[in-house]
Amino acid sequence: MKFTQLPVATAILCALYPQISFAEQTTDVEANLEKIEIVGIRQNRISEGATGLALEIDETPQSISVISAEQLKNYSAFNINDALRLAPGINVEEWETNRTNYTSRGFEIKNTQIDGVGLPNDWGIVTGAMEAYGYEKIEVIRGANGLLTGVGNASGTLNYVRKRPKNENGGEIGVSVGSWDFKRLQADYSLLLTESGSWAARFVAAAEDKESYLDGLENNREFFSAVVDGQLTDNSTVTIGYSYQDADTDGNTWGGLVYNYTDGTQAKWDVSDTTTQEWTMWDTINTSAFVEYNYVFANAWQLQASYNFRGFEEQDKLFYAYGTIDKDTNLGLNGSPGRYDSEIDADLFEIKAFGAFELFGKEHQASFGVSHAKSDDVMYQHPFDFANTPAAGPTPAFPYDLDAIPEPEWLTPVLYSDIEQKLTRYFGSAQLNITDKLFTVVGFNAIEFERSGMNAGASIDNDESETSPYIGFTYKLNDDLNLYASYSDIYQPQEQADYNGQYLAPTKGTNFETGVKASWFDDALMTTFAYFTAEQDNFAQYAGLTEDGIYYYEGVSIESEGYEFEVTGKITDAMNIVASYTYIDVTDENGDDTNKWAPRDVVGVTVDYALTDAVVVGLNGRWQSKIESTDYNVKQGSYALLNAFARWNINDQVAVQANVNNITDEQYINSLQTVGYYGAPTNGSLTLTYKF
Repeated sequence: MKFTQLPVATAILCALYPQISFAEQTTDVEANLEKIEIVGIRQNRISEGATGLALEIDETPQSISVISAEQLKNYSAFNINDALRLAPGINVEEWETNRTNYTSRGFEIKNTQIDGVGLPNDWGIVTGAMEAYGYEKIEVIRGANGLLTGVGNASGTLNYVRKRPKNENGGEIGVSVGSWDFKRLQADYSLLLTESGSWAARFVAAAEDKESYLDGLENNREFFSAVVDGQLTDNSTVTIGYSYQDADTDGNTWGGLVYNYTDGTQAKWDVSDTTTQEWTMWDTINTSAFVEYNYVFANAWQLQASYNFRGFEEQDKLFYAYGTIDKDTNLGLNGSPGRYDSEIDADLFEIKAFGAFELFGKEHQASFGVSHAKSDDVMYQHPFDFANTPAAGPTPAFPYDLDAIPEPEWLTPVLYSDIEQKLTRYFGSAQLNITDKLFTVVGFNAIEFERSGMNAGASIDNDESETSPYIGFTYKLNDDLNLYASYSDIYQPQEQADYNGQYLAPTKGTNFETGVKASWFDDALMTTFAYFTAEQDNFAQYAGLTEDGIYYYEGVSIESEGYEFEVTGKITDAMNIVASYTYIDVTDENGDDTNKWAPRDVVGVTVDYALTDAVVVGLNGRWQSKIESTDYNVKQGSYALLNAFARWNINDQVAVQANVNNITDEQYINSLQTVGYYGAPTNGSLTLTYKF
């Protein structure tokens, strides 16, 4: 490749390196062409944020936060649950040991993406502890986000950004040990495959083993990912990636603790107490693979085509305890065992074009495309002889021994559910510069959604379509201050079924947000204030149990509003800060408070400070207001959690880091979305990292 022979390369390099003048690009760049000619194009990965357009965060008419790689390292956030606890406006509802919901603005986040593409999560549930080391950062987009996914409620979207090859050889190895026999080994290495840097690879691996403060609970997790990308031609690149996670759990819970006494008071247990039995287990395998092709045209427009695969397998043996407890005898609980095998395969194809264009003397940008997703979800249930199974009946006095209740004799598995889902999406968005200070973002999504099969004996046949608009405005008061407003439709297919076993019709509604984003200290610090409202009709709400003991739901109307304030960036050259405050108010169609499991007030602060060039310390704190579970009559008062770290960079290659979590040893119920269990008491870890 020669610079003078390719006009498109000039345009690309000018776009990628605007700090270099054109004169410098035609002289100095040519001299260094072998170093940047390929890798500059290969690494042009600007986040598309909430709009599908290459906008800066302060220009995007929606609330966005980023959990950086530095934050993940500082607080030893090795899994996604710990990572998202660092995010402003996000609640991690870990209501049992192996299943978690992430919520924002009082609702479950059901849309998860990887590198901007993905499928909605069933029920918004994440099963097992997902490895975080394979991601460079996590973007948290709060509010309705139909522009990216075509579906969504008023909560938000999580976008996990994969680690991809760098433009140099190098990596790191880390070893960690900690409380409850915690042991971890991780490695990350980026490798140039060609001398010019046109092809490169990155390999990430982690292995973790840990016991728990909960009696009988043990977890181990192994993770591996590989990504290869490079230049096919002067104008095109391809990226191929694969990841695999195998996680095994013994002594897991199914549901949370029971806090209800028969006299109506709330029980308090030891932090280590659990309803599980030693024969329980929950093993999962998560697999993903992707291929991404990019082509840059002579006018700098780009065409991107991608295929993503996600696979999930699980095998579990579960024990659920329910009822109310007599305060004098601690009797009153009943057991319910279960055993399930599941497999989910999901495929997503997407093709889109994006770039800039001129109209009425101004430059604008646009993006449009089509995607098709298909998923197959099959679950088998292992029956048992109910009459001859001690696990399906009254339990001993709680807390009981881990070997108090024998494992059932499981029978031949039978098909429990077999569901196929298809989602085809046609989408487009544009940033139109009306004046030098005012621009608008407009977009649309047209989707076709199909769901068919069988669930718990009920036949399923859904066929829906919807077109949703999006519009936002950003007004630049000056170089440091932007005002914004945005409107989006809400459309979310639901997984909850009515009394007859049929899925509820989709939730529909509107979401509005307005705010101000300000930059300080030469863009070193950014503050955001946002006010938001949402109306959702036919929102699924628990309505009771059928005669067969199956949960059923009914659709209700819900309104929510609130505001957020966030500060992120550098206070000084030595101090970084992320601070936030979120307030929400969620009411039902009668005007009464609902979703009370979501705290109305949440404050978060993360600060790190470089004491010297070699020593960095930091503190993370989170306070939330009281919550309650209406269905189970359980309450949790307001509480605060404090975590800290200190890292000594011994030299350019070796660093040692200490982390302490829950410094004040707060005892708290970690979720009341259903009913959870107690969060972890004071614990710590020590990590040694070697870079090479």
